[in-house]
Amino acid sequence: MAAEAREILRPDLAIVADMVPTGARVLDLGCGTGELLAFLQSHKQVRGYGLDTDPDAITAGVARGVNVVEQNLDLGLNNFPDDSFDFVVMTEALQAVRYPAQLIDDMLRIGRECVVTFPNFGHWSCRAQLSLRGRMPVAHHLPHRWYDTPNIHLCTFADFEALCRDKNVSILERFVVDNRYRNRALINYAPNLFGTIAFYHLGRPS
Repeated sequence: MAAEAREILRPDLAIVADMVPTGARVLDLGCGTGELLAFLQSHKQVRGYGLDTDPDAITAGVARGVNVVEQNLDLGLNNFPDDSFDFVVMTEALQAVRYPAQLIDDMLRIGRECVVTFPNFGHWSCRAQLSLRGRMPVAHHLPHRWYDTPNIHLCTFADFEALCRDKNVSILERFVVDNRYRNRALINYAPNLFGTIAFYHLGRPS
């Protein structure tokens, strides 16, 4: 399945697809054009919904046969009851939402497990730019300038793991990659320094 996902999906979505169990009820937050859900429906017999605010993306998702609901994540997920889903996914959106800690709570309330991915502000290239130039970093994994970025809550992997500890959220799996979505020995040695994107598979508070 991993090789097939890599041939069809964006590299980050292929990694997420491998984490989702077959037959699960899935909610995809910020689903875009529904690429991930469409793959999961056809290859893993997943049933689910996607949430997004972009009208063009929603139209494209519906055209793929995906159930997409227009919803702003900053307004929370109170319209979903507890245990509505088995698995909740949010790729590359944590840093762009207004209340990330609250959203994590909601994800694990309505789903038994979740996957969250986000870029690492603690990468060595970001540290070097701040230290040597005294300016907000611009990097391959964080390409926007400070005045045009959608990111309002940038964090490091260490920051996120501290949040999980504070909330007693279980980190079931962490997968850290470079700009080409490759996992390297150096990244595993010091992920908060050399990793660019992390994939966190989370479980409910223990």
